[in-house]
Formats: sequence, structure tokens, C-alpha cells
Amino acid sequence: MTPVNFVDVKDNDAIFEGSGWDAVVVVTSSLDNIEFDEISLLASHGANIDARVGRSATLLFAPGLAGGRLIVSPVLNYASDVQDVRGYADAARKGLSLAKEAGARKPLLVVSLSHEGKYRQSLPVAALACGQELWQALELREAVIQRDTIESIGLLVSTEQAKVLNAIESGRHLARDLCGTEPERMSAPNFAQYCVNAFANTCLKVAVIEDRAVLERDYPLLSAVARSSFAVPRHQPRVVKVEYCADGDIERSYFFAGKGVVYDTGGADIKVAGGMAGMSRDKGGAAAVAGLMKTLSILKPKGIRVVAELGLVRNSIGSEAFVTDEIITSHAGVRVRIGNTDAEGRLVLADLLSHLRLKAINEPNAQLFSVATLTGHVVRCYGGYTAVVENPVAREQGVGERLQQLGEAWGEPLELSRLRREDYAKIVDPSGAADVLSSNNAPSSVTARGHQYPAAFLLKASGLQAHGINSDKPLVYAHVDIAGSAIEGDPLYGKPTAAPLVGLFQHLC
Repeated sequence: MTPVNFVDVKDNDAIFEGSGWDAVVVVTSSLDNIEFDEISLLASHGANIDARVGRSATLLFAPGLAGGRLIVSPVLNYASDVQDVRGYADAARKGLSLAKEAGARKPLLVVSLSHEGKYRQSLPVAALACGQELWQALELREAVIQRDTIESIGLLVSTEQAKVLNAIESGRHLARDLCGTEPERMSAPNFAQYCVNAFANTCLKVAVIEDRAVLERDYPLLSAVARSSFAVPRHQPRVVKVEYCADGDIERSYFFAGKGVVYDTGGADIKVAGGMAGMSRDKGGAAAVAGLMKTLSILKPKGIRVVAELGLVRNSIGSEAFVTDEIITSHAGVRVRIGNTDAEGRLVLADLLSHLRLKAINEPNAQLFSVATLTGHVVRCYGGYTAVVENPVAREQGVGERLQQLGEAWGEPLELSRLRREDYAKIVDPSGAADVLSSNNAPSSVTARGHQYPAAFLLKASGLQAHGINSDKPLVYAHVDIAGSAIEGDPLYGKPTAAPLVGLFQHLC
């Protein structure tokens, strides 16, 4: 199954029979706002005999329209103060699902546009929601021949708009595959190979580090997490390095660390009472970053350089497992006392960020990000929303606010969290033997400031703390916790969302 194909349709006659499309799916805030008279008349007539029309997604017999099918899917609570552009996404998914059930294979999506601020991106948001609706798990696609699938979706957009949407959806499709696949099929080596295959014949530079000696030398914290997995070849860790560099002058530089814990048992501090289920999804950060790189490779935006490092590791249990109380020196030379082996993601990210820090120091307008399904606390705080924790340099430049505005406009809303002095107090090693404590020994979900203080640890353990506002080389850094937003529906086995790929892409471009 390839990503859904969006086709630009410039001729409004595409709504009629004989155009090659086999259904018309209308997403609208009101029957009165439908732009096409033929559709408006049919919808109004339908509402006279079926009260559901305009209140829920409904299928109408529509002679003369494409495929003889008209599906009207309303945006509910459009005028509500608390509704946002995701209302268009919800309506598009319901309408597309109904079209598929009715036998349509090439529906035309018509979005009654609103130019009001919060709905200004309603058309692309609705289109991308169709991609989310249609994605099916990689294991299912590999085991069962897929039939009766949607072949393409027509959109009343320009060729360039369709190209951008297809590129974004290609990246999101890759991210969902990487995040949502079970831990053997998408082990660290398989994840790395899946990326290599996805990036083949593109403009991206790709390198995979797998040699144990190199990993232990250059990524000591990551290698500690992976220590018990080295004995099993199919579970051994990988670091995937990916770079996009535009032709011509580079005006802005971006650096991404992606957490790719392909399975998290908790390690020696083992997850109990069913807490291990769903932990094959602990690689959502690396998956989203990989998807972002895929999108960039297709669109080739000008003026930017983007460098990503994906830390792929299985946090296994065994006699070789690292344990709480160990002191391990990070790549940045910071002595880290392990507070809990189930707080492994921040260890992986710290080494990645240290490497990226060295690359970013002399680059123009550099910004660094870590993207991770990091804490249960962020879910307790914000439910299904992403959280961003900025360093003071990023906050001074309004990076988090920009990400929040873009996320709101594109249907990936996020919350801003403030880094405080109390967060640094939490990472002090009481013994004084280590420079920093990785975590306390309680679950983040019951720890005050459980998703904020890991950002303080990442700044200290990666060496980024030395690049604050008053330093000679200040660096923008934002930590993006997607533990609540990486999956929709069932928290263990729901569909991956690829968040925050869309918002990050808009920020870059």
C-alpha cells in the first residue's frame, strides 16, 4: 500500500458524471455554504426528506454527479468558540469512510472553504486527514492482499498544492509505518533498513552506525540502554544519520534528535502490571523525524540545511542490562547517574543532541530539537496534545509560540511548557559523585513537573546548557514530547498520527 495520491483538479466539471471520479464528498460548515449550485440543490432536497443531511455524514443518490454518489459531511460545531480546524479533519474522515464503504475508489473531495483565521488551512487539513483515515498497519498490508482501496483523491487545488500535500503524506505514511509496526518486524536494524530503503535515490545523505565499538565510544549513554540487547543480533542498536542540504546559500539550519526505542521493557526497572503493552510505539519521535526528512527530500525547499540523528535501541532485560545507580559519562563528558532504567529515552537523546550540538555551533541560525514519546506525565497534563519545552534562547526568539501557531492552523495543536529552576533542582545528584541525575525513581506520571524537568537533564547531559543566552554561541533548543499525540484512539494499539511532522515542516519551510 502506497500513500494516498492527491490529484489536482482544476476543472469544476469534475463534479459531474463522466469526469473519471466516482463520488463527490463535500465537507462543509453549512448546506448554505456549498459553492456548487448542483450540489447545493441536491443537498437541500436531501435534507427535506432525511433530517440527517447536514447533521451527520450521509450518502445521497445523485444522478448526474460523479459516480452518482454525493456524500455530505458537515463540520460540527463550526461556530463554537472551542472548535478548531480539526473539525474539518473529522468531517473529511467520516465522509471518505462512507464513500469507501459505498464502493468509491476515486472520490473527489470538495471542501467548502472558510477564510476565517482558525479555519484558513481547512482544505489541506481535510485532505491530510484522509491519508490518516486510509493508512493500514504494515503487518496487515504484508500479510493480506489489500483490495477495495481508495486509488486516488481528487482535490480542487493547483498542481503545486497537490505536490506539497503528496509530499507531506508520503512522510506521514513512512512515519506511521515506522512507529506503528511491532518490535520484531521493526527492530532497530529493520527500522534502519526501512529508512535506507525509503531514502534511496533521493537527495538525502544517509549513514547507519552499527559497529559496537563505535557506538560505545560515541554514544555511551545510548549504548548503556542497549547493553543487554547487543547479545542478540536482531536486537542490536543503530544510529541513523540523515542530512538534507538545499542547493545554493544556506540561510537556516535545523538539527533533530529522534528517540527510537523500538521496544521498552523498562530494563532492570521492569514495567509491571501490563505496563509493557504498547511499548513498540516508543519510537514515535524517530519515526516522525524520518518522515519529515522524507517530505523534505521530495519538495527540496531552498535555503535550509536539516540534519537528523535517530537513536534506535531496544531497552532489554538481562544479566547485561544497565542498572540504577550506575554513573556513565555522556558523549559531552557529563557524568550521569542513572536514576531509573525506565527513563531511558532521555539517555538516548542526550548523546544524539551532543553530536548535533557540535555540528550546529558554527551553522547559520541554528535550531535544535529533540522529538520523543518521552513521558507519561505529558499525557496526564495535556491528554492527547504535544508539549514543547524551550530553552531560554528559543523562548526569547519565540520558537515555541511559532510552533504553537502553526500547529493550531494545521490541525496539530500543542501546548507550551515553561522550563523552571525547580526542573534543574530535580536533576542534582544528592551524592555529588555525578554531575547530573537522570531521573527520580518514580513514574513520571506521578512526579511533579514530570515532563518539564527531562528537558533540563537533556540540556545538561548534552552540553547544550553551555549555549544559553549569555554564552558566546547561544543555541536555540526545544524539546518536543509527543507521548500523548503520537497515537490516536486506543492508547496501546491505536493508529500512529505522525505528529508533529506537519507543524515542524511548516516551521522549516
